Amino acid sequence: MEQASFLTRSKSDSSFSSILSNRDEKYFLLPLPFQQPKIRVRALLGHCLYRRVVIWSLTIVFVLCLTLSTNGGHIRHGRLRGLVDFRGGGQSKQTSGKENELITFVVAGGRGDDGAQDDPDNMPHWLKYKHLDGYFTGLKALVPVRNHTPEYPREQGQDSPFPLTMSYTGLPTPTPYVPQPDYNSPKYTDRYHEVKTCYLDKGNTVPAPDLYAYTGVVQGQPEPVIGSHNLLGIRDDVCFDRFGRYGPYGLGYDFYEGGLDVGMDTEQAGSQVVWEKTGKINYNSMDWGDAQKRCYDSNEKRFDEGEDNGPPTRISGDLEKIPRTAIVVRTYVGFQWTPHVILNFRAMISELSLRSGAEYAMHFLLHVRDDDAPIWADGSIAQRVLDENVPPEFHTICTLWSKAQMRLLYPGNFGSSFSDPSNADIHGVYRSAHLPLQHFAMTHSQYAHFWNWEMDMRWLGNYYELFDRLGIWARRQSRVEMWERSERYYIPHHHGSWADFTALVHNETLTSSRRPVLGPALFPGRKPLRVEQFGQHALPASCTASADGTVPSDCGVGEDADLITLNPLFNTDESGWIFAEDVTGYDTSLPVPPRRCAIVTASRLSRRLLVAMHEETWAMRHAMFSEMFPASMALHHGMKAVYAPHPVYLDREWEIEMVDRAFNGGRDHSASGHGSPFDLENEHNHKGTSWYYHSEFAGLLWRRWLGYPQMDGRGEDGGRSREGRLRGGRAEEEGEEGSGRLCLRSVLVHPIKWESPEDI
Repeated sequence: MEQASFLTRSKSDSSFSSILSNRDEKYFLLPLPFQQPKIRVRALLGHCLYRRVVIWSLTIVFVLCLTLSTNGGHIRHGRLRGLVDFRGGGQSKQTSGKENELITFVVAGGRGDDGAQDDPDNMPHWLKYKHLDGYFTGLKALVPVRNHTPEYPREQGQDSPFPLTMSYTGLPTPTPYVPQPDYNSPKYTDRYHEVKTCYLDKGNTVPAPDLYAYTGVVQGQPEPVIGSHNLLGIRDDVCFDRFGRYGPYGLGYDFYEGGLDVGMDTEQAGSQVVWEKTGKINYNSMDWGDAQKRCYDSNEKRFDEGEDNGPPTRISGDLEKIPRTAIVVRTYVGFQWTPHVILNFRAMISELSLRSGAEYAMHFLLHVRDDDAPIWADGSIAQRVLDENVPPEFHTICTLWSKAQMRLLYPGNFGSSFSDPSNADIHGVYRSAHLPLQHFAMTHSQYAHFWNWEMDMRWLGNYYELFDRLGIWARRQSRVEMWERSERYYIPHHHGSWADFTALVHNETLTSSRRPVLGPALFPGRKPLRVEQFGQHALPASCTASADGTVPSDCGVGEDADLITLNPLFNTDESGWIFAEDVTGYDTSLPVPPRRCAIVTASRLSRRLLVAMHEETWAMRHAMFSEMFPASMALHHGMKAVYAPHPVYLDREWEIEMVDRAFNGGRDHSASGHGSPFDLENEHNHKGTSWYYHSEFAGLLWRRWLGYPQMDGRGEDGGRSREGRLRGGRAEEEGEEGSGRLCLRSVLVHPIKWESPEDI
């Protein structure tokens, strides 16, 4: 139970469930015990007054019982009125008619679709849509992207791709997938320093391998509904199977050959092509810390390790230097390092660090929960912690930390909180997961940016392509109405192009009469940072207003983002998000400071932002809930923060208009305010997405892609996680009617709590 509590640290732990339980008590009141009447029935009925009282009482009781039996029997399945609204500090409040159109389904800890067939008129709207099957077709149906017809969403009048005609009787052949720049091309060498090849072994005989992809897309595979590959510069004309993705890192061969002994029990026709060039690489004695150091040492002259937050600059005709980025993954004592977890992090290090010539570096922050363990006083104890909790190949990139250490680094009384729903320690990982990252940044000045990453996330694609393209896209974004765009989900089939979306947000902002956010926030009780006292400003020169006060449209274009998030940066005021006022150390006699938040802590933070967070914490004793603090500090200090709309898939055939109403159902058609998709009462809509902290679809899709059969509830009755019937797996992929193993476009999936059936 302790492990599960840590993993689901966003909002789904026991403290969160207890809040739900308290809220729901009034809907499940037990009847009072029957009391023997003191007045004899015969005497009671013999008096007309008593007779009238009894008749009316019985009538009222009958009506109440009838009402309770009607509503109470379906309380899990229908609309709930008069919900306890935590936005007002727990006061009961009736929801508006508009909110009731969206807030139709509330079940503590689950989707609750088990009762949909009992009351179809009151089921949540998304449960009425059929499940999509196109994700689960295999490689034999691969077609060029120009011939691809998605199962969903389709253009009006576009025919369904089903039933499918198989393109291959055997299987197509994959090719190496290299999204890094061509480091040997004149275009690169004329501008940047030479990139030396990096190797896995000390003898420099085994270069970091390629992963493999298939050119084309499986016919009928749905398109992402939220976000876009093309917008971010990620290719959408290729797909990845499990062997092309993970075969180079040990999937599909046994320990004796240096692999991880997984994937061998799944369908594997044609997988040998992945090892034809390199052979099956032996990872048994791998040391990733040593490999990263050797890679950096041979490429050291490439890097600008100052604190510049802008793009590289050419000085006096010299070649440009580039900044470095750290990928910081939070793990903890007791985490189970399964073979699939190891595969994932081998891929991250190889693709991000070694294949980029040390542009990125991977680190683990290992949370030692025993505050009494002398891990800094005795090296042998620290080593024992590593030996018991981390595979040897990752030891040299692990940094240990503890809550006791955070108390020493950030001592003192943090004062009162506006709200503390979790009642957790302010120095603990639940409320302040950013504290060890802040300290890590202060002690690793060689990095300009830090990706905060979690153990249960997976990228089905090349990691370099993801992180590189997100950074490039964010750099190109204007600061003008940046916060307003970032508080909305981008739904291409509803909004149109990014230019259309930008224009729409502009018009909605004008209509709202709200002034767009630009520059530092001003609010009662605000305290300046030291750099602000010295006259430094967060806004770049490109944001200088003209004589009439107009800010140029290219304000911030070319400036690296201080914060890149993977969910919208919504305004927590009146959003219904349970931790909206978990704000500590500010004057509680004043209004709550303005806040922004992005659910799921995965994000890229600049050194400038982390320095500001560090100062706010140690000097001002300010704190906010983990997912709110980085975004709010960027807001307060006028830094550049963007939500990157990466591709997100849905498991059902929603009406596109309803996707927008559900995910942008808040104030001014955004994710903020009343109707927010992050309201406790609306979060169920994320269950069927490929990316959210409590998604059910993400894990099902990922395990099917890995080749494991799953209990799949898709069908007329809905079905929840691990319900339905067994589908997929080796028998289905190899069968005469099967289409081979799955091949999917690049996509982020979260959470992945288990992968192989052996992990359960």
